[in-house]
Amino acid sequence: MITLSDILKARETIAGKLHRTPMLHSVALGKVTGTELYLKAELFQKTGSFKPRGALNKLHHLTDDEKKRGVITMSSGNHAQGLAFGASTLGIPATVVMPESTPDYKVQAARGYGAEVILHGTMKDIEQKCYELKEARSLTLVHPFDDPLIVAGGGTVGLEILEDVPAPDFVFVGIGGGGLISGAATAIKSQRPGTKVIGVEPVGAPTMYESLRKGAPIHLTQIDTIAEGLSGPFVGQLNLDHVREYVDDVVLVSDDEMVEAMRQILERCKVLAEPAGAASFAALLSRKVGVPQGATVVCVLSGGNVNAARLKQLL
Repeated sequence: MITLSDILKARETIAGKLHRTPMLHSVALGKVTGTELYLKAELFQKTGSFKPRGALNKLHHLTDDEKKRGVITMSSGNHAQGLAFGASTLGIPATVVMPESTPDYKVQAARGYGAEVILHGTMKDIEQKCYELKEARSLTLVHPFDDPLIVAGGGTVGLEILEDVPAPDFVFVGIGGGGLISGAATAIKSQRPGTKVIGVEPVGAPTMYESLRKGAPIHLTQIDTIAEGLSGPFVGQLNLDHVREYVDDVVLVSDDEMVEAMRQILERCKVLAEPAGAASFAALLSRKVGVPQGATVVCVLSGGNVNAARLKQLL
């Protein structure tokens, strides 16, 4: 389990290397949901998602030999870009294994940041391929979520939330593998225990939801969601432990609910979130949790990596 101290150290490590993303106050969407609504615009982070926070923190702690040999990861898109960006800034070779179904614009973005991209199978196949390449090439794994340094980096989002909105009643955060919510919830609950932290997953990829229900990390055999950023086929034990300790509830949203959330954020706030990034607001908009009238709510817009063709298809 990481602590607030670990997150504060992570902030020092990544300081000056990434954006301090804005907190948007949406009066229009607040009226729709009956809340005092704030949107943590992490989609304005470098590479278009929160992922470089954890990646840079992890890379900073590698030995010189590990940096020289290079790193590897598995990703549906955003972590691949985050790691590729971080590695390129430090001169570290990076390899990423992505599902063959990954949108081409996310593949090209990872390559554009300098990573070698290997397309392989589906989301449930890339873990084994990643470990095979790690051993064959003597690379260091930078896990997308099941790593204390990755979690601590993601936790810096939680620090910024409380700096901008000191007394939120609810914070909604999407869950893919659980790295972001593990860190953000730790940062928030360590400073403001009364704030309710709500995790949000797609109906078609309920990994954390089912892991909590069964009491142990599970591997999904089937994933069916438009939100590739929340389509992790498993969660880590580290992430499950943090969610058990610090997260008040995990709820599920449908693809249609995420698309409607995207639409309203775009129309009312002029901000483009990808489906995974809009999941947090989708849970609020579709009333998955009993949020009292007038409550102060923060929704984390975790990513905005969607191109024009994909947007046209979705909307």
